[in-house]
Amino acid sequence: IKDLNVRLKTISRTAAPELTLEGFPAVQPLGKALFPVHLLTYLASVTGNTLVITITWADHHLQTPMYFFPSSFSFLECCFTTTVIPKLLAIFPLGRQKISFAACITRAFVFLFLGAAVFFLMAVLSLDRYMAICKPLYYATTMNPRICSLLATACLVFGFSLMVVPVTKLSQLSVCGSHVIPHFFCDLGPLINLPCSDIRSIEMLAFGLAFNMVAAILRLPSAKERQEAFSTCSSHRSVLSLMYGSCVFIYLKPKQVSRLDSNKEAALVNAVVTPLLNPVIYTLRNKQVHQALRDTLSRVRLQK
Repeated sequence: IKDLNVRLKTISRTAAPELTLEGFPAVQPLGKALFPVHLLTYLASVTGNTLVITITWADHHLQTPMYFFPSSFSFLECCFTTTVIPKLLAIFPLGRQKISFAACITRAFVFLFLGAAVFFLMAVLSLDRYMAICKPLYYATTMNPRICSLLATACLVFGFSLMVVPVTKLSQLSVCGSHVIPHFFCDLGPLINLPCSDIRSIEMLAFGLAFNMVAAILRLPSAKERQEAFSTCSSHRSVLSLMYGSCVFIYLKPKQVSRLDSNKEAALVNAVVTPLLNPVIYTLRNKQVHQALRDTLSRVRLQK
């Protein structure tokens, strides 16, 4: 019997397990009411971000660094929310959702990769606004199309490079015990608690990566110039605080077990609230964008 138990444990650890996304059990009775709210929020977010991308690329007047980075940001936000929200929408009316370990690891990597890329792109967006406000004489030569493309590409490369190591290490560990993930998507924190083996190295690696990302992003120009830039970009500062604050709360702690429930609420802010606000804050309330939208609609009517 002892040998049989050992073999069964070995099989369960080596076989690819099926995991369960728990979602929000405390509010599950309200799932059918919460479903349309989050569905509309998701559709509004995707529509707003898609509109930003379409207007930017349709009007040549908007093909400048000031609009290039927000449109790139909108594209990443569409991909980011689409990685997370569909599972959440399925959880609300149907309850717990099954997902294979391989699919969960893949989703976790895509989510973390896109999230890291968005993080870095926000820093680049801050740098662009700083250059435009504090160094206007050098702005046109410094932030040329080639440099903008390189910066956007660098955000993707850094995001990929940073996240491929911890997710790969996590995927190679054996899963045992409970296969229930107390979250509504496959985030790194809940996944770290699934393996049987020692996970301290992965925890500290994830902690170190998050800490270094925040430190690099906050290493902006002098405090006086940063204050001057932010004083004209209070909305940008609000988004930064909301996004970085929730990410710091989720990831900048070595131990993930104690706050998993509160992590879900913070992750919901990042996955639902900020993608909805970003198109309005960065682009859609801009007068030049309003004019470009009117011109585009006029051209469409004339073609009809």
